[in-house]
Amino acid sequence: MPGPLSGYKVLSFCRALSGPFTTMLLCDLGAEVIKIEDPKGGDRTRFVTPQINDVSTYFLSVNRGKKSITLNLKDERAKKIVFDLVTKVDVLVENFRPGVMARLGFDYETIRKHNPKIIYTSISGFGQTGPYAKKPAYDMLAQGMGGIVSITGPEDPKAPPVRVGASIGDTTASFFGAMSTLAALLEREKTGEGQMIDVAMLDSQVALCENAIARYFATGAIPRPAGSRHPLVAPFQIFPTKDDYLVVIASNDDLWKNFCTAADKPEWVSDARYGNREGRLAHHAQLEKDMNTVMRSKTSAQWTKLFEAHKVMCGPVNNIEQVTKDPQVNARNMFYEVDHPKAGKHKLVGTPMKFSRTTCETKKAAPELGADNQEVLSSVLGLSEEEIETLRKEKVI
Repeated sequence: MPGPLSGYKVLSFCRALSGPFTTMLLCDLGAEVIKIEDPKGGDRTRFVTPQINDVSTYFLSVNRGKKSITLNLKDERAKKIVFDLVTKVDVLVENFRPGVMARLGFDYETIRKHNPKIIYTSISGFGQTGPYAKKPAYDMLAQGMGGIVSITGPEDPKAPPVRVGASIGDTTASFFGAMSTLAALLEREKTGEGQMIDVAMLDSQVALCENAIARYFATGAIPRPAGSRHPLVAPFQIFPTKDDYLVVIASNDDLWKNFCTAADKPEWVSDARYGNREGRLAHHAQLEKDMNTVMRSKTSAQWTKLFEAHKVMCGPVNNIEQVTKDPQVNARNMFYEVDHPKAGKHKLVGTPMKFSRTTCETKKAAPELGADNQEVLSSVLGLSEEEIETLRKEKVI
């Protein structure tokens, strides 16, 4: 079966990560994504290293399954092509700084005149309104300003702030962008009307800090980094073993009793400091020291066998190579291979979205720059080969 968004068309004015990741999610769901790029090089992530046969792995990873057309948007004929495409698509996604699409002549009010039903999704650093709206933004700015960095990293107050390892400043906005787009499409089924969606990277990071912010509002205390531990329960963190590290979770009293049995520490169950959830949290620093001593006595494999036998939640701290070889991850088809005309066969990360009836994965590699000019202009807009060749010769495409 085709994907759940099969039949929907998306016009993408996206580059870098937040926008392309959004449209990748829509593409994974079955939508046809037409990516508009500048004929002079296209999306700048095409040149990011590392590369496979001069093709950027960054670009390959977030543009899989899409179609690429090149348009010189300074040419009025290219702008007409955009407006013609707008009448044929359901969604437009862009992640320029606010004001850029208006300067190009493709702001929401202009676009909706050509297609009142269009869903127009804008992703930007700070949103379309507010005092920061026109400022540029990157992932690290959003992470830093949104609070997530202030609660990430070592517990040592002298330690410098630490960026989250993945680009969640970009991708969290992508998730909200894709979800909002789907909600708007669903709402359109009821009303027949399109609308504009305004998603900000900063807003998205603030949303991720919901628990920390709720605690601040309730107590007035500013949350700080807690290392690998959870700020509200203990033990709920990473511990060193004889040969590696292990995640151990004994977040309620029953799990704690199971842990104490497995660790041969029955006295900890009746210890006034550790016997209940509140006590363990209040004495988390000493608890961590005591548990570190115990956990270092056995290897991760030995602890895992013991914990599984005693129903204690635990798991390894996998590096990226170990993740790619994990049997559960592979059983869930989280990696697949595609073939690119230049890069050849290469593996990509699959989608975590699993549907019982409609498939939800893309088997097509990222497109070469302008690879789909002929198909899109002829099949979608009905241009003749002669017209397309003229546009190519005159550097409109």
